[in-house]
Amino acid sequence: MQSNDPLHGKTLEMILTELVFHFGWDDLGSIIKINCFTSNPSINSSLKFLRKTPWARKKVEELYIKSFT
Repeated sequence: MQSNDPLHGKTLEMILTELVFHFGWDDLGSIIKINCFTSNPSINSSLKFLRKTPWARKKVEELYIKSFT
């Protein structure tokens, strides 16, 4: 059965990496206003924050879906 979930099979790290590649940290920080994207951003520090912060993760996932599906 095919999943209708556009995030099916995607890790948070894959999603974040694609968004950073597509937008860059500056634009990503403008679109989603969270410190880990604007202040000394890195994939690892952002992943740590996003895994602990459901509302921020939801925003990242929504942006991914809007941008790539």
